[in-house]
Amino acid sequence: MNCIIVDDNKLERAMLKHMTSSMDFIKISGECENIVQVIELLDKEKIDLVLLDVEMPEMSGIDFLKNISRRPLVILITAKPRYAVDAFEHNVVDFIVKPVKQDRLLKALLRAKEILESNHSILETSKEYFFIKEKGAHFKVLFTDILYLQALGDYVNIYTATKKYTINYTLGAIESELPANKFMRVHRSYIAAIDKIDSVEEGTAYINQQPIPVSSAQKAILHKLLNLL
Repeated sequence: MNCIIVDDNKLERAMLKHMTSSMDFIKISGECENIVQVIELLDKEKIDLVLLDVEMPEMSGIDFLKNISRRPLVILITAKPRYAVDAFEHNVVDFIVKPVKQDRLLKALLRAKEILESNHSILETSKEYFFIKEKGAHFKVLFTDILYLQALGDYVNIYTATKKYTINYTLGAIESELPANKFMRVHRSYIAAIDKIDSVEEGTAYINQQPIPVSSAQKAILHKLLNLL
């Protein structure tokens, strides 16, 4: 599992690197002291997991979660427990309060490993479909059949006109499998098929009469994509 450590404190980064050195399922692929470095690294390498500090200069770890839709799994690390609510609203793997204990870190990393392995629910993907594994069976899902997707904790519901599939997968990971010109992350918990949107009201899109929340940050982008007059 390729992992990067993000903390503006060099000693904290060194400590986390030392703690993970004995864990053979973790490979530390880089260290970053700010979010700009993280974004640059994610563009260059395939990263599975980010150990992310909250309070950093220019952009905080919470801001990163809010603004980066396609991202790896994240374990948030902070000295301030008050960030827990914000963290789990953005589907982090775990939330660790400093000072970090090795047994607590190991527990979080094993959870990330389990989620990453279960993310192989998507068995095969092409430009037109993917196969997903649900309840021991494999189903072919055409992208053209998908209405929208909804994140529920560690699971994602995939809605078509005739069926709902539930898989153990993160919304950010499945977003990377979908064609970007046909799907949009309209809310931190929802991805909508653009051509399936029937109508739009203030802060809400409707697909088959089902209301889909649209975040204020994404509203202008969605309106442009839909050619709203």
